[in-house]
Amino acid sequence: MKVNVHAVNFTVDKKLVDFVQDRMDKLEKHYDKVVTADVFLKVEKTSDKENKIAEVKLNVPGDEFMVKKQCKTFEEAVDHTLESLERLLQKRKEKVSPHI
Repeated sequence: MKVNVHAVNFTVDKKLVDFVQDRMDKLEKHYDKVVTADVFLKVEKTSDKENKIAEVKLNVPGDEFMVKKQCKTFEEAVDHTLESLERLLQKRKEKVSPHI
């Protein structure tokens, strides 16, 4: 799967990009037909401590999933986003696969 990481309003370090890539690769265990993933990492300019936003757009054949989470750290936001995507992909897999 091709993963594109986009950092909005800041520069992303290689360690965070590797973390995102590693987590996204684990999604393929649940659903192997993922084509591309666009990960948008944003910093919201507020006084709130939970100002890190991870937004993932996942392209699968015939559909597109978009999940957005806001947390204290990018790692936490990415983890929560991928948990939601795992559930979405599991539902899609059950819907698409033929029942025996």
